[in-house]
Amino acid sequence: MGRVTTPVPSTSPDHETGTAPTVPDRRTALRTGAGLAVGTFAGACAPSGGVVQQPLPSRATDTPHASVAAPPPRAYPQQPGQITHGPRDRPRVALTFHGEGDPGITRSILDIAEGAGAKVTVLAVGTWLDAYPDVARRLLDGGHDLGNHTLHHLGINTMSESEALAEIRGCADRLRRLTGSIGTWFRPSRAPRATDAVARLAGLAGYPHVLSYDVDSFDYTSPGAVAITRRVVDEVRNGSVVSLHLGYVDTVTAFPALLHELDRRGLTAVTATELLS
Repeated sequence: MGRVTTPVPSTSPDHETGTAPTVPDRRTALRTGAGLAVGTFAGACAPSGGVVQQPLPSRATDTPHASVAAPPPRAYPQQPGQITHGPRDRPRVALTFHGEGDPGITRSILDIAEGAGAKVTVLAVGTWLDAYPDVARRLLDGGHDLGNHTLHHLGINTMSESEALAEIRGCADRLRRLTGSIGTWFRPSRAPRATDAVARLAGLAGYPHVLSYDVDSFDYTSPGAVAITRRVVDEVRNGSVVSLHLGYVDTVTAFPALLHELDRRGLTAVTATELLS
């Protein structure tokens, strides 16, 4: 099979080359509420951010080949749309976490979120789920979203198509075994966006959407809690999808202040499903 040619950045786990900007010191902590939201496909949005009218399902089909064989009337497209944000006319945002690392940090993030009435979305690495299978149920029991971030967290955009499909299906198999569903969301590993070929493979594996983001916290550079909070707050707006990471102490420290600043701006943290359904 052919290879995907899009280069993968080498300076960070999932991001384009670059460093987080220096940011001044400010912010304190409070709480935020949960809610629902309406969604848009980033690839289908008009420049003004128009909303796609067809609603998204709450969870993807568990049949890996459903998009290929005899699709139902609302079958998922073989080439999923890449979503970078939700509708800009609703005061809701999705805080999405790349899922791997110390499970204690994951529990801390979830405890903080739930104490503030916030919901998050975790795109889990398959080997992480193998090591900590209880994390998947903990996420779903808390009302959060769980999705696919490949099996081994390698540079999926530079793999052959057979290798990339194995990475996507490998994580999907873990999710199905642990939760009964492959989840709705796929996020490519070591890249902010999937190539067209990888997006197509995600569709073949049963994922209707590739979930990217429009706000990068740069928390993986460990810039300090204040810097993480300030960067997100400076860029977030209605409908934003924010990229964060589990496994970093700075992220846990920043999280209460981040939720406070979202609340102060009237923004509610919801799951990706709620943002885009």
